[in-house]
Amino acid sequence: MDFAHPDRYARQALFSQIGPHGQERIARCRIAVVGVGALGCQEASLLARAGVGFLRLIDRDFVEIDNLHRQTLYTEEDAARSVPKAEAARRQLVQANSAIEIEARVSDLAAGNADALLGDCDVIVDGSDNFEARYLVNDFAVKHGIPWIYAGAVGATGLLMPVLPGTTACLRCVFQEVPPAGSTETCDTAGVLGPAPGAVGACAALEALKLAAGRLDAVRRGLLQLDLWSNEVRAIDVAGPRADCPCCAQRAFPFLEVREGGAATSLCGRDAVQVTPAAAAFDFEAARERIRRAAVVTDNGYLLRFQAAGLQVTLFRDGRAILKGTADPGQARAVYARFVGA
Repeated sequence: MDFAHPDRYARQALFSQIGPHGQERIARCRIAVVGVGALGCQEASLLARAGVGFLRLIDRDFVEIDNLHRQTLYTEEDAARSVPKAEAARRQLVQANSAIEIEARVSDLAAGNADALLGDCDVIVDGSDNFEARYLVNDFAVKHGIPWIYAGAVGATGLLMPVLPGTTACLRCVFQEVPPAGSTETCDTAGVLGPAPGAVGACAALEALKLAAGRLDAVRRGLLQLDLWSNEVRAIDVAGPRADCPCCAQRAFPFLEVREGGAATSLCGRDAVQVTPAAAAFDFEAARERIRRAAVVTDNGYLLRFQAAGLQVTLFRDGRAILKGTADPGQARAVYARFVGA
């Protein structure tokens, strides 16, 4: 069977606002999905099935059992094996559309790798779960003139805002600073109903398809706010780029500044800390052999896991580790240094 047959997208191309020409543009478009959690699963699935020519799936995490009620690309087996989300999503989407290119990147998006992960894409779609990643994407997109879709969902509510650099407001035009830690609800503190990220993710995918098809005239201007529990939908007008925006107007991009040394970040609501080494290169094989001499290791080919000093340590091939059982970055760094050594 010819899975690249043009009739595959016939119903989509029949929609007059897309048409055959728009479908051809979609097939040439390169899109990065930043985060493949509940939002990213929906976004990536719809974009893959719509025939986007290239999808890059970027995620730092692995599948866990409490993801499954809302993260629709994953299975119980993925959770049992702790498969990285980017790779598990890629496997599922290749089965849905083998005629496009889908790339999995098990990475934590940061200033040092933003260009490699985002620089060759035409559109960036937000599937992340933290403001730091979103502000980094915003800085990168505005600096390089790449359109992106901001999206977020928690509880039964969601927000969506496309950003067209130089034309619409950017994230910092609307929310100038990253909210203080602990000041906003998260899925870990307020919970989340699966249909909420499903609805927001579907809207984000549609905005991305408009961009991919070259229909900038149809792209939403301003914020879309959904409350699926109370059945309220609000369209919030947002003016164009602010004259005093530090990003759009002043061209200041602090989130793209590479920080010296490694980083240790407490993961909200998870009683865990992510440690990222300072060195760009990491010898995973050598680290695995060292750790095996000191601890019992489980290894699924993508990451390894072991217990150390009362913490569960999950070590990725790029040298990152998630240490579960503490919210103290200092303790996590110390355990990382003792057992990983980088």
